Amino acid sequence: MLRRIANFLIGKARDPFDKETRQHISLVAFLAWIGLGADGISSSCYGPEEAFLALGIHQDLAIYLAIATAFTVFIISYAYTQVIELFPKGGGGYRVATRLLGKNAGLISGSALLIDYVLTIAISVASGIDAIFSFLPIEWQVAKLWIAIFFVGVLAILNLRGMKESIKFLMPIFLGFIITHFFLILYGIIAHHSGVSDLIPKAVKETSELSSSAGLVFVISLFLKAFSMGGGTYTGLEAVSNNVHSLAEPRVKTAKMTMFIVAVSLAFMAAGIIMIYLLWDVVKIEGQTLNASVFYTITENWRIGNFEVGAAVVPIVLALEAGLLIVAANSGFLAGPSVVANMASDEWMPKSFSSLSSRLVVKNGILFMAIAAVITLIITKGSVHVLVVLYSINVFITFSMSLLGLMIYWFRNRRRKLHWRKKLIVASVGFVLCFAILMVTIFEKFYEGGWVTLIITSIFVAAGWGIKRMYNNFKMRLALTEMQFFDYENIAPTLEEIAIDKSAPTAAIIVDQTFGSGMNCLLQIKKTFPGIFQNFIFVTVGELDSNTFREEKRWRDMRRKTKTSLRKYRNYCNANGRFAKAYVGYGTDIVEKLTQLTDRVSKDYPNVVFFGTKFIFDNENIFTQILYNHVPYIMQRRLHVRGQNMVILPMKI
Repeated sequence: MLRRIANFLIGKARDPFDKETRQHISLVAFLAWIGLGADGISSSCYGPEEAFLALGIHQDLAIYLAIATAFTVFIISYAYTQVIELFPKGGGGYRVATRLLGKNAGLISGSALLIDYVLTIAISVASGIDAIFSFLPIEWQVAKLWIAIFFVGVLAILNLRGMKESIKFLMPIFLGFIITHFFLILYGIIAHHSGVSDLIPKAVKETSELSSSAGLVFVISLFLKAFSMGGGTYTGLEAVSNNVHSLAEPRVKTAKMTMFIVAVSLAFMAAGIIMIYLLWDVVKIEGQTLNASVFYTITENWRIGNFEVGAAVVPIVLALEAGLLIVAANSGFLAGPSVVANMASDEWMPKSFSSLSSRLVVKNGILFMAIAAVITLIITKGSVHVLVVLYSINVFITFSMSLLGLMIYWFRNRRRKLHWRKKLIVASVGFVLCFAILMVTIFEKFYEGGWVTLIITSIFVAAGWGIKRMYNNFKMRLALTEMQFFDYENIAPTLEEIAIDKSAPTAAIIVDQTFGSGMNCLLQIKKTFPGIFQNFIFVTVGELDSNTFREEKRWRDMRRKTKTSLRKYRNYCNANGRFAKAYVGYGTDIVEKLTQLTDRVSKDYPNVVFFGTKFIFDNENIFTQILYNHVPYIMQRRLHVRGQNMVILPMKI
């Protein structure tokens, strides 16, 4: 019953070794635009508003914002096409910082990016709910937080079903948003086209008057503040580079095409919305977003007879806007787990965070993002104003580090790479823009909540260092412990054929990818149960995680390493006159695959006892329990339920 419910919610398992499976889950440019570009395009629902309102009464300067916003979108997008070219296997800002600035820089960038994607989910859902409640009675506002949490849960379930499935489900909402907003922006500009030519003269006049009364420094500071407050507009531009591995072949070409479409659509939306704010003299109304106010103003005189068309159209437009923000939250579920998996592969996070589910998605990463987003919504009470401050700081930490890495790369390779000057200039301009926005945002909003982001990021970085240190200490101590088994590694295979009696006492050892742990268990069995077992079976599973699934070289290396270890076990047993055989499998779920293999062993060898290894540490704590030892205990319980015996033997590390 539980399996049927799970299959209904997240779908049936997929075969990771089927070529059609890879083709099925890969995204073409159009679907990638919807899934990965929705985050950037949706930021036009709140980024331009924050920037426009930051100008206060000096809103004539907003035309500068429109121009600067479009320019910045194209600069950052073009810079990230360089990231796509240099890192065609994905990883985006995290890989750029790791490879070009160093591992510690990669940790900082990855931590900032993770928090950014958590905030993407939180702010997108919160903004979507705000858009819905813009045309609902104000007394209903108390339900906003609970509805936001509900939508986070729905998105998590959709993404557990698969990346493409979640995108196709949300596609109509995305296309509805694009069509309606494109039409309203275009109509709003054309309807007031006579005022377009006055926008620049008004801005110049306002600049001159402000410079005379308050000084040029004030004007620049005001513009930079507004520009930085609109920094949320550029979020999501890095999502494509983080997920190149998820795109259809040829991946680099598909990624570049996706990035171009995202840049054009975002630049038009963001700059166009700021222009219609100006042309229609929009004012902030309590309980409404600025977009809602300007759309009501634009459609105010739309009538068919006595029927007010605008009153019916705007709620639909706002509903689609809310829907797009939900789609944008979904992009956090698409890109965030990819960053989690990359960091887990580099041991900055628990390795289990790179594990794939039966649907070939990073299940633990998705659950991590959902839980973190819900906690964020609860702490901030779903306030978009608070979330925007936290959001824009972190995304520009990643932007700045990525572009700095590109600058260093092109400068170092200036003698070996073609067109390096153009690419260095683009990376440099992008870095200056992003770093300026980052510094101004921190300065302006430090005491309004900006410090929270810096503390949370620092906590993530510290946790990453701690996890990495634990893994390094474990590998170092394991290597020292395994030195005692060095003599067993080079035992020559025996030419004599060992007789097999399947009914004889059999020891089936569940081994991992480390040779020492298996040998430790084997020697302890001989010592504790001398002369009892005639057959030795070695059971192991090679885990197909997110990295081995997308990189064939890692997959081949894992298979080669597994076969080498199993051959050493067999050689040792044969040399001591004992029959040995290996049962090996590969899959995304180690426990499920081990269960299948142990069932086969139980049928083949009726008088079998299973064994596993538990690592023992001098300073046992909750973290060592999380990072190690969970598989033997799960298998022991499963085998006991099936009426099989399993003994867990210790290995002191």
